Amino acid sequence: MPYVIGAECIDTTDMSCVDECPVDCIYEGDRKLYINPKECIDCGACEPVCPVEAIAQDRRVSDENEPHIADNRRFFVEPLPGRDAPLGSPGGASKVGKIGVDTELVAEHS
Repeated sequence: MPYVIGAECIDTTDMSCVDECPVDCIYEGDRKLYINPKECIDCGACEPVCPVEAIAQDRRVSDENEPHIADNRRFFVEPLPGRDAPLGSPGGASKVGKIGVDTELVAEHS
């Protein structure tokens, strides 16, 4: 997974990264944004525009955000609450709009 959005994004979702992403691979949950690892082209355009510095390459995340590497992937490969199937790779966030739910890690974050 090239880039990961960490805990700093929870309840912040500024959306600057979404506007900057050339491949539309940043999806909106309820409280946080998630980068689709299969759609991301590893360009890094999202990282410098994030006002809360929540985005990093997976190999450069802080220890605190280490759980978000697997959790970001989980958002796409496991069924989310209220959904029958995983989101997978729909080919762009704008095609599906706001997902409106989060992974357990994010939903339970206080």
